[in-house]
Amino acid sequence: MAGKHLGETQPAEVLFERRGRLGVVTLNRPRAVNALTAGMAAAMLEQLTAWADDDGVATVLVRGAGDRGLCAGGDIVAIYQDMLAGGGATAEFWAEEYRLNALIDSYPKPYVAFMDGLVLGGGVGISAHGSVRIVTERTRTGMPETTIGFAPDVGGTFLLARSPGESGTHAALTGAHLDGADALFLGLADTFVPSGRLAELAAALESEPAEAAVGRFAEPAPPSALAQQRDWIDACYSGDDAEEILRRLRAAGAAGSGEAVEAAAAIEAKSPTAVKVALASLRRVRGLGLAEALEQEYRVGLRFLAGADFREGIRAQVVDKDRTPRWRPSTLAEVTADDVGAYFAPLGDGELQLSSKETNHV
Repeated sequence: MAGKHLGETQPAEVLFERRGRLGVVTLNRPRAVNALTAGMAAAMLEQLTAWADDDGVATVLVRGAGDRGLCAGGDIVAIYQDMLAGGGATAEFWAEEYRLNALIDSYPKPYVAFMDGLVLGGGVGISAHGSVRIVTERTRTGMPETTIGFAPDVGGTFLLARSPGESGTHAALTGAHLDGADALFLGLADTFVPSGRLAELAAALESEPAEAAVGRFAEPAPPSALAQQRDWIDACYSGDDAEEILRRLRAAGAAGSGEAVEAAAAIEAKSPTAVKVALASLRRVRGLGLAEALEQEYRVGLRFLAGADFREGIRAQVVDKDRTPRWRPSTLAEVTADDVGAYFAPLGDGELQLSSKETNHV
């Protein structure tokens, strides 16, 4: 989108524009599938705060430039480079990003997210906490953090812990890419609109109330494959023991469930530490509001920054691209309860403080 910049210091990585009564946010790194940077998060936080108090803006729309997706997640190459330098910039980035996620969750105006194409990790954080979340037939979403030796963040644990049954646990541990119908089932989205009609919907939002405009373009979604797998997912993923979950998945696979076989193989390829910490994160977040969930994810994230697997996972998947990470420890059995508990220990003066500043909605 060739929109004008608001403010002389506005970075080209994200564009802001007023169209009628619509405030448009366009993530503008199409070659990187609009991967989120610290500068983009800071700019969005500033502009959304301003629009919240602007009577001329009735609705906010967030979308991605190009045709590949809204946002493929955080810029993990930048995170990798920062980890080699000590990790301080990443900690600051996450603090800003999580403040943005909290603001989106409590935004006082309709916040419409076009979750078209790839919407992964940090892309979920800037969309799935909004009040009007739209998927298409092109949507591919998910929280793939365990693949790079990390755990779901940006409020992902909060969202997936509230998905039906144990479907969110399955999505978190396997890091599976999900289609729009699965996103609707998991509670990551609300409405299905064909991708070819998004431009018309955006134009309608310039002058119409969001609810009315979206209602005119909404169509029935295809069936969710994940919803149809609830029986074995709920049976296999209940409880707090990752090793027992893996045993159940193998047993379900032996009994004829090809999907369970695939899930077991996916989990076995992930960082054992990340799998166990992700599972504990989902269990610990039950009953918390989003602000508290983000504070917990911040503690966990800083511990991953200081560990080996996060750096190794990015190296293997994105930097060297050999797809053969060397996890330490290398098995689930070697990751103790004390190891997992240490990821959730208080940070003292380094805590991220959101709970007293943010009103949650669930």
